[in-house]
Amino acid sequence: MKYIYLLAAFVAFSAQAQLSESKIDEVVEKSLKAFDVPGIAVAIVKDGKVVHAKGYGVKSIKTKQKVDANTLFGIASNSKAFTSAALAILVDEGKISWDDKVVKHIPEFKMYNDYVTNEFTIRDLLTHRSGLGLGAGDLMVWPDGNNFQVQDIVNNLQFLKPTSAFRTKYDYDNLLYIVAGEVVHRVSGKTWNEFVEERIMQPIGMKNSASSFYRLKDTTNVIDPHVPIDGKLKIISRYKLHTFDAAAGLYASVNDLSNWLILQMNKGKFEGKQIFSEKVANEMWTPQTIQPNKPVAPYFSNFKTYGLGWVLNDVKGKLQVSHTGGLEGIVTQTLMIPDLKLGIIVLTNQQAGSAFTAISNTIKDSYLGMPEFDHVTDLANKMRQRESDADKVTDEVWATVNQNVKDKKTPDWKPLLGTFKDNWFGDVVFSVKKGKLYMASKRSPQLTGEVFFYKDKNYVVKWDNRYFHADAHIFWDGNDHFTMKPISPLTDFSYDFQDLDFVRVK
Repeated sequence: MKYIYLLAAFVAFSAQAQLSESKIDEVVEKSLKAFDVPGIAVAIVKDGKVVHAKGYGVKSIKTKQKVDANTLFGIASNSKAFTSAALAILVDEGKISWDDKVVKHIPEFKMYNDYVTNEFTIRDLLTHRSGLGLGAGDLMVWPDGNNFQVQDIVNNLQFLKPTSAFRTKYDYDNLLYIVAGEVVHRVSGKTWNEFVEERIMQPIGMKNSASSFYRLKDTTNVIDPHVPIDGKLKIISRYKLHTFDAAAGLYASVNDLSNWLILQMNKGKFEGKQIFSEKVANEMWTPQTIQPNKPVAPYFSNFKTYGLGWVLNDVKGKLQVSHTGGLEGIVTQTLMIPDLKLGIIVLTNQQAGSAFTAISNTIKDSYLGMPEFDHVTDLANKMRQRESDADKVTDEVWATVNQNVKDKKTPDWKPLLGTFKDNWFGDVVFSVKKGKLYMASKRSPQLTGEVFFYKDKNYVVKWDNRYFHADAHIFWDGNDHFTMKPISPLTDFSYDFQDLDFVRVK
């Protein structure tokens, strides 16, 4: 009887340990509606095999073509782990060390502080502990449409002022991954794109994917990015800046990314081929930088750290290795629980990150043997609350602006007219067009918008491109200097207006 009872319990647990296809379908379809996402692709890898790979919804609200398991999405910052793996291959070959000084390979590399410049290692490039603030300098690569090249990034890092001491605090950055990609280029003699495709993607059978949108051989099965604008979902221009590739460039499908997770969980081996060694695989999954962490339900994680291209934390006592990625109109997630030999991939063509979290959490819960929980409703409610709180902030600003316009309360613009320069971002110009004040960036032309008086010496700029969701304050000193910061607390951190410091040049 005892044996039968234990067997029955084991069978019950095993049945619980994997969601049925219909249950996965149900949670994804619910997420499509709850978060207003046109299309999602999901894959599950278990015990070295793909047990689920499927598309849901449509690639584009214009074409209505269906998403499938080979549909290509921009995976954004999930690309960072490919850059770490590329460097790992060079470590295996003895061409670099994780702790090589960056100046050894890029002599002109320079940070704000000379000590930091001379001590900065390849490991530091990958671990978000540079001392720079969150997303510092991202306006050189964000939004699409600017003319900054990799060499500009390398040259301009020296102008970004640190917000914390070197190696003391986690602050996510993108620019240093671009520098890491340049290390790959200078050491290997191949571009980052060529190296990642030839040494990683092609050997593991990522046949349809590419290291950049521009390098896709076939674009007939690619999603369109979507953003809600004034309550209505719209297709937006695709982010395609080549400079950003080593940090966020890859386009891939869930079928191809399944091979990537199999490679990761097999410690660098795929179908008998050792792409990188177990030693460097373990290093990439070793905590490097502590992240702020507060244990909350339902996983009560005790720690959260960043490795080399991966976020590392615990869920129900098991290591979770994961990353997310976001571009305008696209957000994605890759996740592994090595103890369970479990990998989950969720790719979406709208920028509501709660959608992929709801889906991956639901799948993860089943394998962890956790009670069923409605993550979709829970996260949708939290998202609406965040949006409501942010709306209160932005509504107050624009209500004040509108009242100023109605009352014709506008100070003299003439002292603000002219050209101002930031050391790393370049020039912006204030001019009057048809009786309206405009601000325009010379190096990032999409950052152009009408400027309105708010209060005192505080103006606000309303970008012409409304899908940015990144309108900003302008704090003018009344003379030859101004600073900026985003209006909404939900503005993407890559709009790092707070790092700009403009002075008049003419």
